[in-house]
Amino acid sequence: MSISDDLFNRANARCHRRAYEQWHRVQSKHQILRSQVGFGDSVSTKPKPCQGCVNYHGLAYGTHRGKRQILICAIHPYGWQASNHCPDWQAEV
Repeated sequence: MSISDDLFNRANARCHRRAYEQWHRVQSKHQILRSQVGFGDSVSTKPKPCQGCVNYHGLAYGTHRGKRQILICAIHPYGWQASNHCPDWQAEV
């Protein structure tokens, strides 16, 4: 691995860490506001067929807020669309 690759990987890791810290700070502030207003825990954003599934990913990708896409799982990127249970569902351990 070259020096430039190593520098890129470290810079990329710092960028990801900073983005996660910002996201976590915002989530903490939202939780404080919810508790002050009288709401309890936040409602799960997982689609119903994906709750408890080991294949659930749920991270958003993209650079623009309006165009970010949530990757539900590798098998069904946009989530299971049928009303019945997902055939690829596996319980979390």
